[in-house]
Amino acid sequence: MRFLYVMDPMCGWCYGFQPELEQFLRKYPSAHVDWIMGGLAPDTNQPMPEELRQTISAYWHQIESKTQVSFNHDYWQLNTPYRATYLACRAVIAAQRISKSNAQKMVKAIQSAYYQHAKNPSLKETLIECANSIEISGDDFVKTLNAQETEALFQQHLGIAQQLRVSGFPALFYIDKKNQAYPLTLGFCKAEVLMQRFNDIDMS
Repeated sequence: MRFLYVMDPMCGWCYGFQPELEQFLRKYPSAHVDWIMGGLAPDTNQPMPEELRQTISAYWHQIESKTQVSFNHDYWQLNTPYRATYLACRAVIAAQRISKSNAQKMVKAIQSAYYQHAKNPSLKETLIECANSIEISGDDFVKTLNAQETEALFQQHLGIAQQLRVSGFPALFYIDKKNQAYPLTLGFCKAEVLMQRFNDIDMS
């Protein structure tokens, strides 16, 4: 059984979806999940405009009201935010290149640093700390993060997201034995809704 999960580690709704995804996947412990980095916002060194800061910080309150997660809202006072998530996406791919089981671990490390500990994952030093927290050496991580192969893989991920016409995250697909993709969610939803949708597909 195979699922394909298109997300971004700096997407607040993906953070809110994580407990629902884990609850759903507990029903299918032998399932394989492809973690696809969808790339929410391209690289930039320009600080986030004030209006966008206010919009995203307001989203965090909305997500808290609808999900099981909480946010450390001090982030907005403690950091210079950037609308840049591609580096965090590459960090997940780099971690997975070092060990296949690292994708989910690195996503959760980034989400924890960002949303719980008010650290900025648009910065390389934060991502190195995240790698260290899942027992990847800083040197190995930086070398892999900067490698051309990692960028090539990231471009493949962006291509998959485009091919599946994913316009927002999280997006979870069931991939059948004929390699046909069935969307289980295009956006946040609860685990019980995922199960119902999957059962509908599975029985068809």
